[in-house]
Amino acid sequence: MGTILVTGGAGFIGSHLCERLVREGQEVICLDVFDSFYSKQAKLRNIASMKEAEAFHLYEGDIRDPALLEDLFGHHAVDAVVHLAAKAGVRPSLEVPRLYTDVNVTGTATLLEHARLFKVKRFVFGSSSSVYGNSDEVPLPETASTNQPVSPYAASKRAGELLAYTYHHLYGMDVACLRFFTVYGPRQRPEMAIHKFTRLIDQGEGVSLFGDGSSSRDYTYVDDIVSGILASLDRTRGYQVFNLGRSEVVRLKDLVAHIEAALGKQAKMVYQSEQPGDVRRTCADLTHSRRTLGYEPKIGIQEGIRRFVEWYRTQARV
Repeated sequence: MGTILVTGGAGFIGSHLCERLVREGQEVICLDVFDSFYSKQAKLRNIASMKEAEAFHLYEGDIRDPALLEDLFGHHAVDAVVHLAAKAGVRPSLEVPRLYTDVNVTGTATLLEHARLFKVKRFVFGSSSSVYGNSDEVPLPETASTNQPVSPYAASKRAGELLAYTYHHLYGMDVACLRFFTVYGPRQRPEMAIHKFTRLIDQGEGVSLFGDGSSSRDYTYVDDIVSGILASLDRTRGYQVFNLGRSEVVRLKDLVAHIEAALGKQAKMVYQSEQPGDVRRTCADLTHSRRTLGYEPKIGIQEGIRRFVEWYRTQARV
């Protein structure tokens, strides 16, 4: 694969990807801004196992900074970019839509332009299942409509996909846009549902469920996502869009039950009204990903939650 630049490389998915790449003998450049959205110390712990590796290089900075990118690309012969850096989260994007647009759209455009200038041929863009909006077409194929995103976050991710296509069309860059379906596992951000619910149940606090608990998601374990990213680096030619999910629907109330079982504790449910920007149901059609990438998710929700809770308990002792 050569030298891989991973933006957002100290974050949840990015740190797992960097670890796997380093373990497989790849040269890895990790770029992360250490956004205050959550603790910098948590992100530093994510990459602690790699800090002494000769093949791992950490840059702290913003994807919107042309001088930083020029320095980075000028010092390293980057063969491929995996772009995971973003302002994340549907609900926060309703509060600061301009910031989400600036980071997720302007930042992606700045990165793509530097990839072009330095003749990078492979670009993997971390997109999201949120681009599908409240589609009635379930399971969702990559050909489903993405014309009605229901949050600024979703709109910014769709805009990133379109920019990536433009660079493929104009400059021949091989591009994979990966639509992630609710990724979870060790190092998950603390505000995300599984991490938040686990913490609240463990501490005996109320767990807020928006709606009646019947909304459902396709939860995907992080190791499966990393395998999909690596396959896309190897196998993408031209411009391709891939769903990376598990294609297994889990209701919100059933998710809580899995966490209860793993913790050995009972949740105190607090039901609240549905939130703007949330989608009712997600489920990935994996036909294209299986056929083209050989993608085959291995970790089911029960085992994945068990692994997450095991990690959570080690963090509680840190």
